[in-house]
Amino acid sequence: MPKLNNANDLESLRSELQRARKNFRTTLTLCGGTGCQASQSRSVIDALKKEVNKQGLDKSVYVRTSGCHGFCEQGPLMVIEPGNIFYCHITPEDVSEIITQTLLNNVIIEKLLYTDPITGKKSQTEAEIPFYKAQDRQLLSQNRLVDPCSIEDFIAIGGYSALTKVLAKMTPEKIINEIKESGLRGRGGGGFPTSRKWADCKAAHGDEKYVICNADEGDPGAYMDRSILEGNPHLVLEGILIGAFAIGAAQGYIYVRKEYPLAVEHARIAIKQAREYGLLGEKILGSKFSFDVEIARGGGAFVCGESTALMASLEGKVGEPRPKDVHTVE
Repeated sequence: MPKLNNANDLESLRSELQRARKNFRTTLTLCGGTGCQASQSRSVIDALKKEVNKQGLDKSVYVRTSGCHGFCEQGPLMVIEPGNIFYCHITPEDVSEIITQTLLNNVIIEKLLYTDPITGKKSQTEAEIPFYKAQDRQLLSQNRLVDPCSIEDFIAIGGYSALTKVLAKMTPEKIINEIKESGLRGRGGGGFPTSRKWADCKAAHGDEKYVICNADEGDPGAYMDRSILEGNPHLVLEGILIGAFAIGAAQGYIYVRKEYPLAVEHARIAIKQAREYGLLGEKILGSKFSFDVEIARGGGAFVCGESTALMASLEGKVGEPRPKDVHTVE
C-alpha cells in the first residue's frame, strides 16, 4: 500500500481508483453482513466469484462483498448495477443462471425478485421495494457502495476527503461550530448535542484528551452500531479523526462488544489499512496532527454501554457506572 504523504497524494490515488473502476461495466454487490451470513451468503459469494472467473468476466464484472443493506430477512441478497436490480434469497445454485441470463442476456430472473407478501407484486429494483421506499438512510447509505475490508473502495467514493478539508482549512473551533449548526446529537437515547461534548472536552483542563467510540450496544436485537462498524468502518475512523482534531486528542479507542466478531474483524482491518496509508499515526497527511486508535473488546456486560461504566472498563476496573455530577470530560 502506498503511504500518503499529503492531500495531493490522496486525491491522486482517488482519481486512479475511480479510473480503474470505470473498466468494469457491471458491479455485483452481495451483502456479507452478519444477517446474510447467517443465511449462507458466503457460499453464494464464493460461487459467484468462481463463476465470474470461469466465464472470463473478471475484467468487466466487479464482485463486491458489502456490509448490511438493512433487509436481513431477504438474505442472501444482491444488487446489480447498472439497473439497481435486486435479487433475494439467492442460493449457490442460482449463480450460473444469474451470470448467463441477467449479465450476458439482460433477462430478469423472476423467482429471485422480491415479492410483496400482501399484494403479491414483484419488485425488479431495490428502489421499488416498499421496505426501502420511505427510508432516508444516512449512516448506512454508503454500505452498498463499499467493501468494508477495502480502504480503496472507501477512498474511491470520496472517503477521507472531509479529513483533508479539516486538516487544511479548519480550526477546532470552526469544526465544533459546524457540528453545532448541523444539530448532530448522540444516538444512544439521550440525544445529547455532539458539539457540547466536543467543546467541553476541548476546554477541559489537562494535557491528554481521548476519543472513545462507544460501539457497545447491549440491547437485545440492536444492530445500529454493529451494522455501521461491520459495513463501513472507515467512515467511523474518519469521524473519530475529525473529532480528535477538534478536541486535541492523540489517542482513540473503539469499544466494541466481543459478541460482534465481524465488527471487530472489520474494524481491525480498517485500522491496519489506515496506518499503512498514513491516515493514522504520526503527522497525518503531512500535517502536525498525530493520532492513533486501539480496539477494546467488551465482555458482554450490558451496563458497559453506559459511558462511565465503559470508561471504567477501559481502565481495567469493574464496569460500574458512577454519578455524573462531575462530567467525564472533567
